[in-house]
Amino acid sequence: MRSARPVVTPNVVAVTSGKGGVGKTNFAANLALAYADRGARVLCIDADLGLANMDIVMGVAPTYTAAELVRGDADIDDVLVRAHDGVFLLPGASGQYDLANLSDAARRNLFSAVDSLDDRFDVIVVDTGAGVGSNAVGFASAAKDIVVVVTPEPTSVADAYGIIKVLSTRCAVRRLKVVTSMVASAAEGEQVFRRLSSLVDRFLDTSLVHLGSLPRDPALSRSVMRGEPVLRAYPDTPYSRAVQAVAGRLLQQDEPDDRAGAIRLFWRKLLRQGGRP
Repeated sequence: MRSARPVVTPNVVAVTSGKGGVGKTNFAANLALAYADRGARVLCIDADLGLANMDIVMGVAPTYTAAELVRGDADIDDVLVRAHDGVFLLPGASGQYDLANLSDAARRNLFSAVDSLDDRFDVIVVDTGAGVGSNAVGFASAAKDIVVVVTPEPTSVADAYGIIKVLSTRCAVRRLKVVTSMVASAAEGEQVFRRLSSLVDRFLDTSLVHLGSLPRDPALSRSVMRGEPVLRAYPDTPYSRAVQAVAGRLLQQDEPDDRAGAIRLFWRKLLRQGGRP
C-alpha cells in the first residue's frame, strides 16, 4: 500500500557490486518498490546496459530499450515502461556489445535524452553493471547514495573491495553504504561487513555504513519465476521485510541538505564526465 503523500526527498541511489550473481538487480528492483510504498515517484534505470535483466525481475516486456534510445529510433517517452504503481523502468538491452561499451558521444546522447525527466520523479534507483567498467563506475559515482551489495563468498568480498577502491581512488567517493546479501543470519551479515570494512579502513580513505542484510529466501526465486518482484508477490517474507528495513534506514540516514535540483545534478554529473570514471 502506497503512502498518501511522499515522505522522501529527491535522491539518486546507485546499486552496484564487484561481481555478478550477488542479488544486486533483485535488490534494486525491490528497493524501488519500497520507495514507491512510501509515496515516491520512482524511476528505475537498468544501467547494466548490455546485459540487462531488470525487466525480467519487474515482470514487464518493454517494446523499446536504451538501444533504440541511443540510436535515435525512439524517444524517452517511448522507452519508459510503467512497471508498477509509482515505478517506471528505463530498460537496458540484453546481449548487445555496443551498449555495454558505449562511446563517450553515445553516453552523452543517452544522458541528454533522459535529462528532461528531472521533475517527473522523486527518486532514481540505478542498477549498475557489476564490476569496474566505465558505465558502472560512471553511473555509480554520479549518484548521491551508492549501495554496494556483497555476499559471504570470499570472491564477492574481494571484488566488492575492488569496486570500492576504484570509486575511492578515481572518483573521490568518501562514503558508501553496504548491503550484505544471501546470508544465513544477521550475524553472518555483520561478519561479512566487518571483513570488508576492515580492508577499506586499512587501505582507503573511505568509510562504509552497513544498511543491513538480505537473507537467503526461497520466495525470491519463486517470485522471479512468477515474473513479479518479491515485494509484490510475497510482501511478508523475510527478504521483503529486510528490503523494507533497508529502505527505511536509507531514509533515516539521508544527510539533511538542500535537495532542490538533486536529480538534475545527477544528470549534469553524467554529462560532464561522459560516463567515464
